[in-house]
Parts: sequence; C-alpha cells; structure tokens
Amino acid sequence: MEMRYTNDPSAVKRFTTEEIRKMFLIDSLFKPGSLEMVYTDADRAIIGSAVPTEKTLQLLSSKKEMAADYFLERREMGIINIGDEGTVSADGKEYVMHHKDALYIGRGTKTVDFKSKQKDKPSAFYFVSYPAHTSYPTAHASFHDVEHSALGTANDANKRTISKYIHEKGIKSCQLVMGLTDLEEGSVWNTMPSHTHQRRTEIYMYFNLPPDAVLFHMMGEPDETRHIVMRDRQAVISPSWSIHAGSGTHNYSFIWAMGGENQAFDDMDMVSMKDLR
Repeated sequence: MEMRYTNDPSAVKRFTTEEIRKMFLIDSLFKPGSLEMVYTDADRAIIGSAVPTEKTLQLLSSKKEMAADYFLERREMGIINIGDEGTVSADGKEYVMHHKDALYIGRGTKTVDFKSKQKDKPSAFYFVSYPAHTSYPTAHASFHDVEHSALGTANDANKRTISKYIHEKGIKSCQLVMGLTDLEEGSVWNTMPSHTHQRRTEIYMYFNLPPDAVLFHMMGEPDETRHIVMRDRQAVISPSWSIHAGSGTHNYSFIWAMGGENQAFDDMDMVSMKDLR
C-alpha cells in the first residue's frame, strides 16, 4: 500500500508541478489483474481499485499502515464498478455488480473478494474507505435505483447529473458519503462556482475520458489556486482547505467520496467567483 502525507496550504504554494502531482494525484489505479491502494493521512482515507482478470482478488489488511487483522476491522468502504459485470463477495455473500452499481460494506466484515464475470471483459472496481466507529449493514445499490439530480445548463458548459449512493437519505454509513457525476456532451465544467468544506476530505476519480483528452483539476486555496493535469481513471486527494473543480477537453464522469465531521451533502463553504485567483 502506498502512503501519502499532505502538507499545509502555505507549503503547497511553493511546490513545483511535480511535487503537487506526487502529493495529490493518484495515477496508479486500475491495473489489470491487480488490487491497488493508496493511504492518505487526510482523514485517513484509503483509495483503491481492483481489476480481476484470471483470478479473484481478495482485499487484505496492511499491517504496517492499519495494524488490523482484516481490512474492515475498524473501517467501512464504498465500491462502484466502472467496468463490465462482476461480483463482490462480503463474508461469503455475493453481490452482482453491473456497470455503475455500488456496494457499501460496513465495519466488521472480515472478507471482501472481487471477481469479474468474464476475464476478457473485466470489472473495474473503485473503492474508498474511511475509519468507522460503528457498524452498518452491507447494502447494494443499482445505478438505476439511486437518487439522480439534473443540474447546470448547456450555456454554462456544466449540464450534469449527480447520482447519490451513500448519503443521509440513501445507503446508511458511519461517515462515508459517495456518488458520481456524469457530464453531458458539450459540458466540461464541474463544481464551479467552487467550494471548500473545512470539515471533511473529498476524493475525486475521473473516468470516461477518451485517451487523447485531458482534464485540468483545480485545487488549492481559493485566492491562490493551482491545477493538476489529469487523465482517464485517475484520482485526486482534496484536503479540507482546497477547492476541487475541473474542466476537460471532453465531457467525462467522476466519482466523489467524502469523509469527516458530518454527512450533510450540502455542507459547503461556497467561494464567490470574484474571489478566485
């Protein structure tokens, strides 16, 4: 498991492009036949992916970073499949995961396994895990059955649909909030006007970007922003003091996941457009 440590905003202002990418960008996910994980000290989130091909992949604890007998001994996790059909097994019970289906697995679950239905058409499971102080039951959500909200306009190039999976009025969790956003053709902006939320970390994972497309992810304090050039199936860590917005050369989708002090989706410290620099 790769370990990441975040700095305070005053230090980030002096970072080079490569230093910013090394600290916040996660570009090591979705390797065929492999389970990849990154641990960040920002709210102790773990970001990972599993792309099973020839064999089933099992989620194991990392003794050094977690000091736990099994991965979910003191944690919860949310999983969304952005690939082809597969299954996730939680303590022996299998859940069929179609494209964009989600699964919440609560604290205390001892075994988690990932499997693709067809090895030549693998699933691509993306997951985010946060510490949990209580247990909630495992719950599956079909993409078609969750709450969908249409936002934005074509004129502002941000016409999009937000799909909420794990939240106060959806799948119950200890602190994890998770969902995804799909931008329509011709729309490229997300989360603008921007915001921060001092009370929690947020992780974005961008996908559905063509190979020749790039996305400029905006981060940093509102009055001294930076950007990270990102590509398909890459994730970015957003600490509580940073804005998190993006604009691509093509429309795209992204999974968002939050953990921290509360689960209120609209707990945001909005930033006026005139204050961005």
